[in-house]
Amino acid sequence: MALLPPRVSKEHFLGPQTKPAGVVHFGDFDFDCASGDLRRHGVSLRLQPQPAKILSVLVRQAGEIVSRQELVEQVWGSETFVDYEQGLNYAIRQIRAALEDDAEQPRFVETLPKRGYRFIAEVEKISSPLPQEVLTASRPANEKAPMKSSRRSWVWPAFGGVCALLIAVALRFGAARSTSGNAGGVPIQSIAVLPLVNLSADPSQEYFSDGLTDELITELAKAGKLRVISRTSIIAFKGSRKRTPDIGRDLHVDAIVEGTVERVGGRVRIRTQLIRAATDQHLWAESYDRDLGDLLGLEREVAREIAQQIGYRVSQRELTASKVAAPAHEDYLKGRYYWNKRTEAGLRKGIEYFQKAIDQEPNYALAYAGLADSYIMLANWGFTPPGDAYLKAKAAAAKALDLDDQLAEAQTSLAYATLLSDWDWPEAERSFRRAISLNPNYASAHHFYSILLLTAGRQSEALVEIRRAQELDPLSLIVNDVAGWVYYEGRNYDQAVQQYRKTLEMDSSYAPALLDLGTAYLRLKDYHHAIALFEKARAASGENGVVLSDLAQAYALSGKKLEARSILQKLQKPSSTVFVSSWDMALIYVALSDRQRAIALLQKSADEHVGWVVRLGVDPALDNLRTDPQFQELKQRIRIPMTVEKSAG
Repeated sequence: MALLPPRVSKEHFLGPQTKPAGVVHFGDFDFDCASGDLRRHGVSLRLQPQPAKILSVLVRQAGEIVSRQELVEQVWGSETFVDYEQGLNYAIRQIRAALEDDAEQPRFVETLPKRGYRFIAEVEKISSPLPQEVLTASRPANEKAPMKSSRRSWVWPAFGGVCALLIAVALRFGAARSTSGNAGGVPIQSIAVLPLVNLSADPSQEYFSDGLTDELITELAKAGKLRVISRTSIIAFKGSRKRTPDIGRDLHVDAIVEGTVERVGGRVRIRTQLIRAATDQHLWAESYDRDLGDLLGLEREVAREIAQQIGYRVSQRELTASKVAAPAHEDYLKGRYYWNKRTEAGLRKGIEYFQKAIDQEPNYALAYAGLADSYIMLANWGFTPPGDAYLKAKAAAAKALDLDDQLAEAQTSLAYATLLSDWDWPEAERSFRRAISLNPNYASAHHFYSILLLTAGRQSEALVEIRRAQELDPLSLIVNDVAGWVYYEGRNYDQAVQQYRKTLEMDSSYAPALLDLGTAYLRLKDYHHAIALFEKARAASGENGVVLSDLAQAYALSGKKLEARSILQKLQKPSSTVFVSSWDMALIYVALSDRQRAIALLQKSADEHVGWVVRLGVDPALDNLRTDPQFQELKQRIRIPMTVEKSAG
């Protein structure tokens, strides 16, 4: 904990006042409490309006503790009913970035946990103005801010003019160097956009800020070789108070983008800043204020400017989506917001909003891509009959590509549905490669492509793709889990166990990883640990077909066939409320060594187009069936690639 400095004496303020007004000086900085203009050695620093207001409040009460509630009331108003915790945290971070202050060892703004903040530097009134030529020369060309005062008086006018010119040139050169996105000579090759903070007066606008975050990530992902972290990893930091260097280490990125969104009536204001992760160095900041109807253009403008600051270029390609009306785009943002919840209710709500957007704008390609993604997830998570859902997904993805054949999201959706529904590995692979060429930063394309490769028996290639997905989405539980799945299907069980354990270190109650780790233990014949993991998964996710199928398999393989058949009978009861797919039922009969019923159910899975029949050629649970002629016929029907037949057949 930093030592508390002596309280600031009142003599440093304007006369006997305790709340200074006008221009004051502290450290190397001059600050105008009224206008919010902050300068260092005469060079103007960009400080957004709300952080400037907060700094003014803190400076006016220097040496005193100012509570968080007081700051909120003075900046956002006492009639506000919205929780501005995130906005206040963001503003304090901006102030510290501008002042190059350290929260752990502060020189200016001290945090007092559960109490508030205190400005701890000495504050002095500026006694006389700085010569006009210094301010004019040192001010950026596009800045129209009024002249500010200086702390020092200039008693030698002639000599002072010469000095001013030299200082101005030096400051201008230094400012140009310091604002470079590659300050310090280290190029920025990876970036994460933290969730934009919703500062709107309506908390229900959360979908709006989350949607803008997604769109900004999507736009930045088009910037050539820049690695951009996916949404599922950055969402973990929503509302987080972690320091920028810590976030940078967690995500393995060079830079962080953070900002706020404020929507008032028909206008939207976005404030963003770019920070070097390792050093917490403030590189760039900007504020944008636009009509809501210009939202799509604004998203692209922000992305282009950020990319340019770090030496990349975002494509200027005109998208069909850029022509849609604001209400339709807003419905699209709502659709993505609910889609990201990955619950049945969320997915169905997302479909409603995507369809609503399409009803308003029939040529809205992004909305069709959202529909395709939603139907795939409904099928994969067992919320709807897969055959119908995959057909709807393919139709929506194809429509999106008819409207815009450059959409990586739509190419990925079409590829995945083609694999799971049509069992067409070559065509699906062409679509995956096309998607990755359009957007190399789209983690889902690498993730789903790795599943195609592992089901084709190309494990080494699958590892390359899933590792790329991990680089783009390092905190994604499902991506890390699938990395273990690639090892498992390649029969590298020890490595699979290690990867599943790493995933569970991120979330010990994550049911898919618990189930997959248990399945790996089944192959290692460690039935005791497998059953314990399946029971833990049942406690975490409740009883469902997948959990009960895995548990029944464990009992059957460990010799407890009565227990296995008891679960089987429960699932087969007409009154059972637990849905189990024909694929998961087949796996129980495999474990019970009932080959004929197992193959019959696998054939039924193919009839029903259960997506996971594509694993028929590689799943270790089916190894005992591989010599059966009926099983071989089924593999031919599903068109399992020859690479699989050679490696696992």
